[in-house]
Amino acid sequence: MKPLMLQGHERSITKILFNREGDLLFSASKDPKPNVWYSINGERLGTYDGHSGAVWSIDIKWDSSLFITGSADQTMRIWDVETGSSLANLEMKTSVRGVNFSYSGTMIAYTTDKMMGHNSELSIVDVREPNNVDATPIMKTQVTPSNAKALSVLWGPLDEYVVTGHEDGCIIKWDMRTGKKMEVGQEHTKQIKDMQLSHDGMMLITASKDSTARLWDLATLEPLKVYKTDRPVNSAAVSPLVDTYPHVVLGGGQEAMDVTTTSSRIGKFDARFFHLVFEDEFARVKGHFGPINSISFHPNGRGYASGGEDGYVRVHVFDDAYYQFKFDF
Repeated sequence: MKPLMLQGHERSITKILFNREGDLLFSASKDPKPNVWYSINGERLGTYDGHSGAVWSIDIKWDSSLFITGSADQTMRIWDVETGSSLANLEMKTSVRGVNFSYSGTMIAYTTDKMMGHNSELSIVDVREPNNVDATPIMKTQVTPSNAKALSVLWGPLDEYVVTGHEDGCIIKWDMRTGKKMEVGQEHTKQIKDMQLSHDGMMLITASKDSTARLWDLATLEPLKVYKTDRPVNSAAVSPLVDTYPHVVLGGGQEAMDVTTTSSRIGKFDARFFHLVFEDEFARVKGHFGPINSISFHPNGRGYASGGEDGYVRVHVFDDAYYQFKFDF
């Protein structure tokens, strides 16, 4: 399992993401240029130039036509995937922390930071006409001061609600129409670094700084499973082949600034595979020279990609041994 090493970023990776077919891999980092790559051979197709700050969050429309980025330069941009041209540039009062396309691809939910006297907000804009986007949100709700700052955001099925992950470790489900809170899940004790849906959209996995990842039922926000490690988890993903290979992969590592001061043992920057049901760790994959910041399964479930603090994206394809491995129970 020799990975493809994708080197195109000058600074640490913030988010990586496959499109729905899995032929394209998008990566964003703390440098202002998101990249797109062919996932099969690691060839870089191009960059999306226009931001002037770190890109915190990205998402791709289901048909791979539009690409959105939320940045620390206080803008959210909508791009044409094919040409790399910026179709819309929505300016905010603070930096944009999380962005997510709705299932239908007609709306975008985004969260903004709490800074400079402005509150953290969750907003939804209509993007049916990407060349002529009305920057006025169709739904907007204040997250702070009644809750902690919202970091990541995801849509529930049929675009009926959105789920946000917060700095204090809670996840909140918001009604899309009214902007009111529907449910709150409070299991994590520290900041939520990443949230991803399972392939069928029924389950949600959260990765937190409290060294655990948790699996939730999306409809009820009932906590189902917990995967424990010994260091902060920055990202977690559920395998799309969950019926035959019920696996989750976790990526993390101690904070980048603590790396040289805390542990005498070098590294510990491996991707860790857990059994979805039994919560047991069964494999590790080494490679990055720093914490893994984002991890994502290939949509066909036959490999995964990870992006690290070292600025590299590594694309792995599973060997036969992965499929032959059976859990004893």
